[in-house]
Amino acid sequence: MAANGSDDTRFDLIVVGSGPGGYIAAIRASQLGLNVACIEAEKLGGVCLNIGCIPTKAMLTSAFLVNEMKSAEKHGITASEITFDLGPAQERSRGVANQLSRGIAGLFKKNKIKHVQGYGRLLGGGKVEVDSDGAKTTLEADHIIVATGSRPRNLPILQIDEERIWSSTGALMQTKAPESLLIVGAGAIGMEFADVYDSYGTKVTIVEAIDRILPLEDAEVSKFMERTYKKRGMDIHTGARFESADIQDDGVVVKFKDSKGEVHEIKVDAVLSAVGRVPNSEDVGLDAAGVETDERGFIKVDAQMRTNVEGVYAIGDVAGRQLLAHKGMHEGAVCAEHIAGEGHHTVDYDNVPNCTYCHPEVASVGMTEAQAKEAGYDIEVGKFPWVGIGRAVASGHAEGFIKVIRDKQYSEILGAHIVGPHATELIAEFVVGRHLESTVEEMERAMHPHPTLSEGVGEGALSALGRALHI
Repeated sequence: MAANGSDDTRFDLIVVGSGPGGYIAAIRASQLGLNVACIEAEKLGGVCLNIGCIPTKAMLTSAFLVNEMKSAEKHGITASEITFDLGPAQERSRGVANQLSRGIAGLFKKNKIKHVQGYGRLLGGGKVEVDSDGAKTTLEADHIIVATGSRPRNLPILQIDEERIWSSTGALMQTKAPESLLIVGAGAIGMEFADVYDSYGTKVTIVEAIDRILPLEDAEVSKFMERTYKKRGMDIHTGARFESADIQDDGVVVKFKDSKGEVHEIKVDAVLSAVGRVPNSEDVGLDAAGVETDERGFIKVDAQMRTNVEGVYAIGDVAGRQLLAHKGMHEGAVCAEHIAGEGHHTVDYDNVPNCTYCHPEVASVGMTEAQAKEAGYDIEVGKFPWVGIGRAVASGHAEGFIKVIRDKQYSEILGAHIVGPHATELIAEFVVGRHLESTVEEMERAMHPHPTLSEGVGEGALSALGRALHI
């Protein structure tokens, strides 16, 4: 099926974008024998690897260590005149991102994928124009995957300039923690940066339009995290409406109206806009190729990631649904396999885990309790606290709980919600369980080693059966 390798402008597959979805699609297609080119205007790895998931987690790791040092005396560690500096943490995060970007280049070389540096635009008819600093070339392929990702949403009343009004990118590039920061939006991005900057001494204020923080999570999880952040000294206003930002030489004067209708005016050093993302679909040649998008700009695709135009596909953030790297990765593999004629499965969008890497961590998969009830299930809910798990207590991080929602009729795992230590790792047990159509009983009967945090998975399952052993 491979195209003639002697022609460096003709390929079986061209992938536009090298983010998590794009580079996985390129690698999987190459494994299946296709001649592949991947076009990227910036660094390999896209937003996630360079200015998103990876460097953010590096900074959160540093923030966690900062907070550990604040209570080091209970471990017998006494340090005098200890200071915390965001600069080295930020520098380390850039090093981690650069290392992994180089790793993608190595994977491309290993898999004989041609990396084309430049900005790609579809021309229609299986052609893609690459603009590299004004020098334009045209590539051709039987199949084209659009994997151009997304970018932070820019509100008319909150224009991002990365100096006083930051996006997540600006928040990642700071080498000094400001004295005060207002965060607009309490989803995963807002909550993670709140954790980082609070840890380094910034006074953090969070404003969220919906009536609770982490609005995609179970209501009990949101309530717990709000209490935890307030206990750390952060100010949180939910059900609030952001009204204006007046940029001055020495800061930003912001106004917002709280849930009771009271208008607040405060001055902060900077504002982080964390109000969601929009697809990068405007300037990639979709009109020229005849590719359809929805009213929000996301590309319309079917279960095999095909657009309305034969030979053109879309994956990752630009294709909508959950804007998550792991979702995009799975779409990339699925799409490549279908293109190569090896496709036997699709993406299970009902089993995509959500993860927020703040401290304590938050992770979930499946339905919330409210969603399960609204769907008409007869449910039983179990909630097991981490204080009942020996390893959690021994580690000094026993805050939070595991919540499991089961369908009484078949004991199906309708949803699992974890807030606490290593939640983002442990949620994978429930993802696999749901993928294999396991019952709650099977989750409990699988033996978990002692003493580990994974025992909480078994106890959470037992709680949903009304017979937890350690509470």
